[in-house]
Amino acid sequence: MGSLFDFVKDAGEKLWDSVSGKSEDKAEKLKEHLKKMGLPGSDKVDIKVDDDKVIIGGETADQSIKEKIRVILGNVASIGKVEDNVTAAKPDEEGNFYTVKNGDTLSAIAKSQYGDANKYMQIFEANKPMLSHPDKIYPGQVLRIPKI
Repeated sequence: MGSLFDFVKDAGEKLWDSVSGKSEDKAEKLKEHLKKMGLPGSDKVDIKVDDDKVIIGGETADQSIKEKIRVILGNVASIGKVEDNVTAAKPDEEGNFYTVKNGDTLSAIAKSQYGDANKYMQIFEANKPMLSHPDKIYPGQVLRIPKI
């Protein structure tokens, strides 16, 4: 079994009605969602859904793509856990993750994580394409916090 990561089940993009749908259909919707993000090699990742848990496997080119896939899939409404069995062809040190709280901004998160509010763009860049604008974060969203 890979690493298990918790997400806020009630937060995130709504891809389906949380009370209906077969696991296979949900996995297919997640694959489509991931494909829209345009991450290189993400089409080679296996996705299974077991109730509120997503199980991912396969290989990615590097650690940052592996972490982005985990966060993109975990930030879907009704997903509470991601079991990450993905390997990275170029492994690196695991990044940190931060769950957005009410009133947070990327600047405030950068200040708390790096001691410098001006480093918010590093967090923004590390979470593209999931984030389209630095001001578009929401409570319960999990963000990658890259090592700098």
